[in-house]
Amino acid sequence: MAQDRMALYLQDAHELSQCIELAKYAEAKGFEAVWQAESRLVRDAIVPMAAYAAVTTRIKVGSGVINNWTRNIGLLAATFLTLDDLAPNRIICGIGAWWDPLAKKVGIERRKPLLAMRETVTALRQLLTLQEVTFHGEFHHLDGVRLDVVHGRKEPRNVPIYIGATGMQMMELAGEIADGVVLNYLVAPKYNLEAMDALERGAKKAGRRLEDIDRPQLMICSVDYDRKKALDGARKMMTQYLGQQPHLMKASGVSQELLDEIHQVLTWPATDEEIEAAMHLVPDDVVQMCTASGSPEEVKAKVREYIDNGCTCPILYPLGDPKLMIDIFSEGYS
Repeated sequence: MAQDRMALYLQDAHELSQCIELAKYAEAKGFEAVWQAESRLVRDAIVPMAAYAAVTTRIKVGSGVINNWTRNIGLLAATFLTLDDLAPNRIICGIGAWWDPLAKKVGIERRKPLLAMRETVTALRQLLTLQEVTFHGEFHHLDGVRLDVVHGRKEPRNVPIYIGATGMQMMELAGEIADGVVLNYLVAPKYNLEAMDALERGAKKAGRRLEDIDRPQLMICSVDYDRKKALDGARKMMTQYLGQQPHLMKASGVSQELLDEIHQVLTWPATDEEIEAAMHLVPDDVVQMCTASGSPEEVKAKVREYIDNGCTCPILYPLGDPKLMIDIFSEGYS
C-alpha cells in the first residue's frame, strides 16, 4: 500500500532557523511537501521557500499562499523560475486573492478578483514555458516578454499552479484553470462537499474531471498524548476566530448563542487577556469541529474525515510540538 500523502504547513510561529530544521525533518519522515504561508505582513513566503529548497533533496516546496496583487507578473514568473533552479520540479506556486482590510491598507484595490486571478494564472503559466509572451488583459500587460535565461536550463519549467480558494466562485475557477486548489482551514469537513461540487463544475468547463485537480487542505493540528493540553492549544486559536470571523464559524456549524456569548467577552482586535477570559466558553466539541485536535487517535480520525470529503493531502499546521506531530503522522492517517 502506498504511503498516505502528508504535508507540513509553516507560518511565522517558529523561528526561521527552526522552520528550516522542520522542513528537513518532515522530508526525513516521508512528508511529500512543505508549504510556507504568506498572509499577514510578517513573513514573506519566498525567502523561507528558498531556504527549504536549498537544504532538502526530495520534498516539494509550495507557497501557501502568496497573493496575486503585489508582485508584477514578470517578477512573479522570474521568482518561480529561480526557485525551480534551486529545486527542479519540486516547487509549487500556491496563489490566492488576499483579503481586506489588509490589502486596502497598503493601497491595493481588490476589484474583479476572479478576472484578476484568471489573468495571473494564464500569464504566469505562459511565461514559465520560456516562450515569448504577449498578453493584454485588464490587470496584466506583456508585450513580447520572455524569461531571459542566458545561462542555465532553457527548457519550460514544471511549476504547478494551485489557487487558494475559500468562496465557491473562486473554487469553480480553480477547477477550470488551476493544477490544484489549496482548501482552507477552520472549516468543518462538510464544507468540502460544497467545494467539490464547485471544483467539478469548473473542471467540466475545461473538459476535465474532479480527479484531475489536486486538492490539498490546510488543517489546524493540535496533537498531544495529554489530550487536555492539545485541546487547550487549539481552543485559543478557535476563540480568536470566533471573535474575528464569526461568519466563517457560523457557516461551519457554530451556534449563534455561542458566538453571542463570545462577543460579550471579546472586543476586536482582542487582547490576549480577553482571549484567555473567553476560552473557557468554547467547549471541546466546537474545538474539534473545525480542527484536528486531541489525542493521536482523535486527530487522525478528524484528518480522515477531511480526506473522505475530498481532500487529497492534509497540510498540517502544528500547534504545540511540531516534531511530535510529524512523528505521529509519519505513518499516515489510516
